[in-house]
Amino acid sequence: MERINFTRPHALHGVGSTRRIEQAAQEALAPHSLMQRAGLAVAQLALALAPHSGRVWIACGPGNNGGDGLEAAMHLLRWGKQPVVTWLGSPDSAPPDALASWQRAVNAGVQFSEEAPKDFDLGIDAILGIGATRVPEGRMAQWIHQLNASNAIVLAVDIPTGLQADSGSAAQACVGAHHCLSLLTLKPGLFTGHGRDAAQTVWLDTLQVQQPSGGPIEADAWLCGAPTAAVPRLHASHKGSYGDVAVVGGASGMTGAALLAASAALYAGAGRVFVGLLDGGTLSADTSQPELMFRPVDALDFKAMTVVCGCGGGDAVRSQLPRLLSTAAQLVIDADALNAIAADPQLQTLLIARCKRFTGTVLTPHPLEAARLLKCTAAQVQGDRLAAARLLVERFGCTVVLKGSGSVIAAPGQTPVINPTGNARLATAGTGDVLAGLIGARLTAGLPALQAACDSVYQHGLQSDHWPDDLPLTAGTLARSLHWH
Repeated sequence: MERINFTRPHALHGVGSTRRIEQAAQEALAPHSLMQRAGLAVAQLALALAPHSGRVWIACGPGNNGGDGLEAAMHLLRWGKQPVVTWLGSPDSAPPDALASWQRAVNAGVQFSEEAPKDFDLGIDAILGIGATRVPEGRMAQWIHQLNASNAIVLAVDIPTGLQADSGSAAQACVGAHHCLSLLTLKPGLFTGHGRDAAQTVWLDTLQVQQPSGGPIEADAWLCGAPTAAVPRLHASHKGSYGDVAVVGGASGMTGAALLAASAALYAGAGRVFVGLLDGGTLSADTSQPELMFRPVDALDFKAMTVVCGCGGGDAVRSQLPRLLSTAAQLVIDADALNAIAADPQLQTLLIARCKRFTGTVLTPHPLEAARLLKCTAAQVQGDRLAAARLLVERFGCTVVLKGSGSVIAAPGQTPVINPTGNARLATAGTGDVLAGLIGARLTAGLPALQAACDSVYQHGLQSDHWPDDLPLTAGTLARSLHWH
């Protein structure tokens, strides 16, 4: 068993691939072995999380997830705890494995109850597992409310009830666990959408199961790991060695967005950073950052540059996009540039054509911008973030960063990646502009688009995770905290 460490990549398997791994294991093992291992793992983690607990409420559903809870109750009783089991199943309808665990719990003397105990030190959510399609209601919904309203530590078995394992979407009634023990595999939904809030600390127990002998089952996604160390900069180098970034944006009243992106590119190590404002040229210098070089947009030669466009671009960015899409060596498309493309079929055609010629193109939509590009609603995007990111890649042929809790990074021909870093401190104006500038700096340093996006999103989130509690996080301070590493 391991607590998931976000510094290294982890394979993520959805329901289908997890079921295939499970089936292969069951064919190779004695009957009921997997559930016995799962129940023991749940009990061991419960004991480690709450070693001094007395009464433990185990809320068990009618299926095999409930069977894992029944098995755990038997062990906890033997170890001197006071487990109280509420079970939605019955001996007449329970699956074979769950029935066997029910019988073992009964034989051990586990206490069963029709109602949840009023006081308990530890709650174990074994109500619904990864295969559940039903919306929790009735007694299930009541138990979820009681778990969430308690002051006890809550441990979810495999997946918090109400959370979808593949997508991270959550039902109205969803367990908010403090810990989640994912069994056999890690599920994508634990790390994107509502998953981070519902699961919090994630543990994995593979139940001593190896990948099938016929060959490993491919991951449906990967959990992003920390960037590899950058190649040290040589003494015999100069600013031209580290690439040029041009930021095109900052329409009237929105110059701050462009300056934030430029600042991020500067602090992240770009050799030179140019700013082409779309406000009619009213700002010719930023005295707080004299390193930024301001130029008329028409004077910038995009053929040799990495361009970050759209940050505060307003409607003015629309007229610049045909040239940018046709000529920029590498391109990060954000904010108003995404909205302009979403509204204009001709720009969409140019983007698709560009991605057939250039590999270094990255879109950075938030859910509403993604919805506009996909002609759907933000709720539909959030309902399956992995699917939305894959569809954007399929439609436009470029690398996509779908921002949000558990940002999804996808690229043509590659397994999608979910980013594990970041927190709600990033929910403030301008942090998306900072991310766009950071990706631009990584692209101009020579990283492939997918790696540049993954490294940038990870670092961007990690900065907020390590932010001092007594220092407000603003986009400007975030940009200045970046450094090439």
